[in-house]
Order: sequence, then structure tokens, then C-alpha cells
Amino acid sequence: MNLAEYKDVYVFAEQRDGKIQNVALELLGEARELADANNEKVVAILLGKGIANQAPVLIAHGADKVVVVDDPHLEVYLTEPYTEAITQIIKEMKPSILLLGATTIGRDLGPRVSARNITGLTADATKLEISDDEAHEFRMTRPAFGGNLMATILCKDNRPQMSTVRPGVMQKLPADNTRKGEVVDYKVAFDDAKINRVKIIKTVKEEKTVADIAEAKILVSGGRGVGNKEGFDKLAAIAKELGGEVSSSRAMVDAGVMEQSRQVGQTGKTVRPQLYMACGISGAIQHLAGMEESEYIIAINKDKFAPIFSVADLGIVGDLHKIVPMLTERLKSMQR
Repeated sequence: MNLAEYKDVYVFAEQRDGKIQNVALELLGEARELADANNEKVVAILLGKGIANQAPVLIAHGADKVVVVDDPHLEVYLTEPYTEAITQIIKEMKPSILLLGATTIGRDLGPRVSARNITGLTADATKLEISDDEAHEFRMTRPAFGGNLMATILCKDNRPQMSTVRPGVMQKLPADNTRKGEVVDYKVAFDDAKINRVKIIKTVKEEKTVADIAEAKILVSGGRGVGNKEGFDKLAAIAKELGGEVSSSRAMVDAGVMEQSRQVGQTGKTVRPQLYMACGISGAIQHLAGMEESEYIIAINKDKFAPIFSVADLGIVGDLHKIVPMLTERLKSMQR
């Protein structure tokens, strides 16, 4: 493999029902930094049916070129046709880096694409960078050994260098509708004998009954110190006054007090709210990985040596069961 032939940063622009997913725009923002460090281009791969009109959205958010594969075989996500489409693009265009969102689709697609192209894949990266030495190596960092340390991974001998990144980890660029870019209509030669082995019979969509914490601007999050459901009722009360949502550490999910969809951290969701209030959360690295990029962090904990205070903008040492109700009453009085 001649590594010199491979260049540019490619992003799989995930779309669902014709709508570009936020994680794709976040990855374009990160790809822009990586590409600029090597004086390369950002290329988005857009797969689907009737989705060519979404290309300008990707260009506005940082793509220099959009490779569009508009084909009936790609109307609904299936592993084989999507893998085949991306593989043919890789073989012809030779990207140096390929980024995918660590969504249900990305986590299914990424390993298949990496295996098909005999290259590596770093899953759930929390940091991506180009080294500032002469080598200009692509470094992918992710939590390892249960989150107890951070591992930096390199893919020196194979291309493309691939990584998945969870939604919310990277920051998307503001849309610039004046940006110009190239749109390539790419035709894929599908092998019907392979892609017709699996068919979608019926699609059942689950209705959202609760808000997505990853989209919340304000989160009041509880850990082991909250103790039980009654403790979370106190958090719900102050979250209501703040106009926010309640979230949780893994400990409370494992204890059956909170549902998994409310979990923040390495094995939960990555969030970036304007305000994150951590109540009774010690601040293990697994949890910090999911919330340390919040704009403003308030921590309430009885242990003044708790690691959560190392990332907090404001720390309150004390009993959350006394402090949170007091803050709630103060907020109520301010609104009267």
C-alpha cells in the first residue's frame, strides 16, 4: 500500500428520512480542523435516495466536496449496500481518514467497512488530532480499561484511518451559506446477488416519550449521593424551575433508579449543555468523559476532594438533600 496516494478527510454524513443527523455536522467541524492541519480537503459521503438536495447543508458546515450516491438500494439503511457503496468510494478516491458517528448505524457500518478495506477502526474516540511534528500522524484517543486511562491509537500501515465518534463529543461549525463546494454524483455498481440477501420487511418507529438529554440546554444530574427515587424527585423539582432535564450517572442506572436513556458518561450519552449541575456525583473518569465539555458546571458533593470539583466552575461542599431544596425555593421566590 502506497500511503502517499491517500489524502483528505472523509466524513460519512449520516441521514435518516432525508435529514442530515447532527453528528455528521459535528464530525465535519472536527474534520475541518484535521484537514487544515495537513492542508487537505474535507469530503462528505452522502448516501440515500432523493437526498442530493442536502449537499449544500454539508458544504455550509465545512465540506469542500460532497460525494452523493443517490440510489434506490440506499433508501433504507442496510449494512451490505452501504458498505459496498463506501468501499467503492474508498477504492477509487483513496481517503486518508474516514470518520463516522458512533450511532446505531455508524457502529454497525464502521466495523464492516474497516474489515472490507483491511484497515483498523478506533471506536468511540473522544479526541482526534494531527501531531505537530514532522510525521503529522493522525492520533485517535479513547477511554480504555473501563475508562481508567486514555489510550492514543495510531493506524500507521493501513488506510483509511478510521474512527467513530459519539454524538455530542465534537462541536459543529456555524452554518456558512456563502461557502462554495463541489458536488459529485457517484454511481455505485451494486451486486444484487449480495445486497438482496437481507431485506427490510417493516419499519417500526418508536415514539419519543421523553426529551433527549443530549439536546438539553440545562441538565441536573444525580449520582450515588442522591440515593433513591425520592432524591431524584428533588432534582426534578429544581430542573423544572431551571427549565432543564434530569440525567444520571451510571451508578443510579445500575441500581435501577434511573433509565439508561438518562445516563451520562462513557457508556451513556455525551452531553454539552449550557449548564450541568452534578449532584452527588464523585466524578469518575467514565462520567467526566460524557460531560466535561459543558459550558458551565456546578458540582454539589459532601466530599471536598471529589474529582468532580476539578472540572467544576462552581463547587458547593455540602449535603445535596439540604442544598438542592434550598436552591429550588430560592428560584421559586425569584420568579414570584
